Amino acid sequence: MNNFDWLRSEYVTLIVPYAIRVLGALGLLFAAWILAAWARRFTLRKLGQAEFDLTLSKFFSNAASYVILILAALSCLQLFGVNVTSFAAVIAAAGFAIGLAFQNSLSNFSAGIMLLVFRPFKVGDVVNTGGYTGTIAEIELFTTMMDNFDNRRIIIPNAQIFSSTIENISYHSTRRADVNVGTDYGADLDETRVVLERVANAATHKLPDKDIQVALLELGDSAISWQVRVWADSANWWAT
Repeated sequence: MNNFDWLRSEYVTLIVPYAIRVLGALGLLFAAWILAAWARRFTLRKLGQAEFDLTLSKFFSNAASYVILILAALSCLQLFGVNVTSFAAVIAAAGFAIGLAFQNSLSNFSAGIMLLVFRPFKVGDVVNTGGYTGTIAEIELFTTMMDNFDNRRIIIPNAQIFSSTIENISYHSTRRADVNVGTDYGADLDETRVVLERVANAATHKLPDKDIQVALLELGDSAISWQVRVWADSANWWAT
């Protein structure tokens, strides 16, 4: 055997096993990616059929997907002879430094856990928080996504939400619609009140068991300020 044949033999001996491992790792990751997507859809569908809470359904379906991907990544490390136990020890040793570097992300993570545990709002609620108002689309571990009323997607860090006042606008099944009205100083007060009460009582979505209110708020610089108050179902508040 000449030197060229010897080098080629050594080359094949060294490269082929690693090439097989690389192909195996790629195949494993591809299969895990497909399985994770399927697990997410399957979990979400089954929890939906069981009429489970939508917010937690999305959280558990995402968690199932992440678990599969993490297990696949650890399996790939084992294919290349990496001791996963030792690897975990290294990660633990570096945890403090990583925690300092990603303290904002960790605060968002902990805030996301608190939002899922204490449930100040759920998917589908209309919420005013963090300086934004909209309908909650999804609650993730690091961010919360909402759609505002002109259909823009707003993504807010969970720490910003949890550290601010949260107004859950659609928490109750009924709401009061307050409409401010200004009238001229020449308008008769008694006649104005009668007209406003008639309009309020004619509101399509007014709840019949709730009385309407017409209040004179103040005598402004250029108009007399009134407020008309009508109770309605929360779903009909905008229409009212």
